[in-house]
Amino acid sequence: MDALKDQVAWVTGAGSGIGRAAALALAGQGARVALTGRRVDALEAVAREILAAGGEAEVLPADLTDAARSQTCAQAVVRRWGRLDVLVNNAGVNIRRRSWAELDAEGAASVLRGNLTSAMNCVLAVLPILRAGGGGLIIHTASWAGRFVGSVGGPAYTAAKHAVVALSHGINAEECVNGIRSTVLCPGEVATPILDQRPVPVTAQERAQMLQPEDLGDLIAYLARLPARVCINEVLLSPTWNRGYVAALGRRGDGGI
Repeated sequence: MDALKDQVAWVTGAGSGIGRAAALALAGQGARVALTGRRVDALEAVAREILAAGGEAEVLPADLTDAARSQTCAQAVVRRWGRLDVLVNNAGVNIRRRSWAELDAEGAASVLRGNLTSAMNCVLAVLPILRAGGGGLIIHTASWAGRFVGSVGGPAYTAAKHAVVALSHGINAEECVNGIRSTVLCPGEVATPILDQRPVPVTAQERAQMLQPEDLGDLIAYLARLPARVCINEVLLSPTWNRGYVAALGRRGDGGI
């Protein structure tokens, strides 16, 4: 399919999970995709998948908590393809020692940098490009923890993801006049590698009941295909077997991210 032919997308956190799924889905619709993350080998593996399917991909490894590096990546996308249409602002982290009883300043700072600072840096890098191009789309991966306060994600992660939700709505409040649209995704549990940082291990059966990365990849590709007149401000989604709800019913499950 070529619904996104000639479009250029920059996907962060693209080496695994939702980022990888988004990159593959966008490329499958004809978009040219720039891939950013910290692990070069993982990014190159995703690029090979895209190239093998006849798509175009560029690997731009970076630590996006570095504002200068974020700017460099955005400019590299424009140098390669002459434009930038979609930013999938997906990079994110969490830590195992995340509760108030275990959290320290260094851990909290790492979570805030990895989820909020990186997202802000990428927005600041792409807004001038999108304005100059007459508009574009920014899609942020926040979390169920970005809408509801709970204990599973930890206070630093929850605070960062709430801020990402506010960041996205703030873009629409100011940049709608420049044709720029921002969508924030607030998924419940998704079976991605970030689950490996859970203090309580997640079983294979539990992962199978969660949202899958390709579910989010398909959603991101759908959002990118919408007409420029349409802005989906926020999407709140969860597995049907929502473990938070199940726990409230007195059955097995713990919910969260």
